[in-house]
Amino acid sequence: MELQQQLSEIKKLQQQCQAEENLQLKLNWDMLEQRDGNRKEDFFHYEEGELCAFLGIYGFGSKAELCGMVLPTCRRKGIFTKLLTEAIEVAKQEYDEILLNTPANSTSGLAFLKQVPCGYAFSEHQMKWQEKVVEASHDVSLRPTRPTDLEFVMQLDVECFGFSLSKAQEYNQRIKNEKGQDRYVIEKNGKAAGKVRVAAAAGEAWIYGFAVTPAEQGKGIGRSVLNSLISLEQSKGHSLFLEVETQNAHALKLYESCGFTSYNTQDYYRLSL
Repeated sequence: MELQQQLSEIKKLQQQCQAEENLQLKLNWDMLEQRDGNRKEDFFHYEEGELCAFLGIYGFGSKAELCGMVLPTCRRKGIFTKLLTEAIEVAKQEYDEILLNTPANSTSGLAFLKQVPCGYAFSEHQMKWQEKVVEASHDVSLRPTRPTDLEFVMQLDVECFGFSLSKAQEYNQRIKNEKGQDRYVIEKNGKAAGKVRVAAAAGEAWIYGFAVTPAEQGKGIGRSVLNSLISLEQSKGHSLFLEVETQNAHALKLYESCGFTSYNTQDYYRLSL
């Protein structure tokens, strides 16, 4: 089956499930649209030719996030349990940590996870930028990444996101050719001070992998970068989004002060391996 047909079926199923519970599933569409079929990352269940259940594996270094859905009329038949079992076996071969994701307001998702050997790990707010005046900064700038930046970018993944060096290398090699992605090195007074990635599709731009070197943290670089990205994506006609852990009070305060507002919350549960 062609990727575009699969994506269309996933989108339809997502809309049906979200409407049933008035929630928003996190299916990482920027990653789904880049699947090349060389890795077993997506799991499907069809009944009478219709997709009624889907689960995806989304890898970030040594960590995998799993998220899926089942058509309301097909629940309580063991379908999702089967998909999850298959996905876990695949994920365990490559990842050290497996997180199960559900919207915080999903009654069915939370009920299902009570049957799975996992424990609550953390929650993330999904935030959208609202109209607010932004100020430009002259000493902080963004430039596209170059091949020679790879070592610097990998080191940031190690220092700021807890990747092992080998996982950081593997992850960056995997995403470097993904379409619809803008990758930047953050410079302060001409010196590399961080990195950020923006994935854009269908009028939405999402900020990912935002990291500032430990030596430069707490100096206002984050605010300057956000303001630059807001201006840049506004000029392209994009709405701007990001995610932040609910317990990260410093980052949450920064994002709110720059005009971002939380509109949804996702819960993560760590699978007991």
